[in-house]
Amino acid sequence: MTAAALSVRDVSWSPGQGLNTILHPTTFDLHAGHVLGVVGPNGAGKTTLLRLLYRFHRPVTGSVHLNDVDIWTLSARATAQQVAAVLQEQPSDFALTVQEIVALGRTPHRRGFAVSTGARDKDVIEGVLDKLNLHGLTERHLGTLSGGERQRVMVARALAQEPHLLILDEPTNHLDIRHQLEVLDLIRHLPITIVTSLGVCDTVLLLQAGKPAAFGPPSEVLTEAAVSSAFQINARQERLNPSDTSHLTFHLPTEGAHQ
Repeated sequence: MTAAALSVRDVSWSPGQGLNTILHPTTFDLHAGHVLGVVGPNGAGKTTLLRLLYRFHRPVTGSVHLNDVDIWTLSARATAQQVAAVLQEQPSDFALTVQEIVALGRTPHRRGFAVSTGARDKDVIEGVLDKLNLHGLTERHLGTLSGGERQRVMVARALAQEPHLLILDEPTNHLDIRHQLEVLDLIRHLPITIVTSLGVCDTVLLLQAGKPAAFGPPSEVLTEAAVSSAFQINARQERLNPSDTSHLTFHLPTEGAHQ
């Protein structure tokens, strides 16, 4: 897998003419191999932005470029060879086995109407099954798995695409603590560009009411004032002992503090 530079220019989206704009013009650049965390309250436009990046929605204005190429000038297949997504929604292909689901990730790379799995495909599939610790589940049907196991399978299918850009919309939903940590560790070490709705990132884009509120390193974006304003809470930055790391705590303006 290799990483791609991502350039987003003035993208906006609304569900139709005369309807409310969900995402207002948003611009940012992400270096190849970096991880961008998109954060904000519910309704801020996070999922809409991610859908623009993996070409589910066409922007009303603006453009999305991978390595200086507008993704809407590419075919759907060519885009799928470069961009993969893991979504919040749970999969419904319950009749397929884990092996078959992960193998679907190779579809954009197959020639013509080929359905068989070649040597290269098998190597890639084996590699992602190893990464996600799924070998013990390969013959299980998706419908027999827990929510967390299904989510790991979806991450594996996305990695089997060998994307240059990986979109992760709350990828640790349904995972227990151990597997959350494993997925987060995997994200940190993948040699690709990643945009995620998690806070584990090099750069943060903070959205508020469908508009970009801040963009930059987490230490500069996730300040007490910015987080308090975006989420309509009171945020306070503290130092944790004995690690001496910065940590935000939150409470509602009219209620007692809780972490």
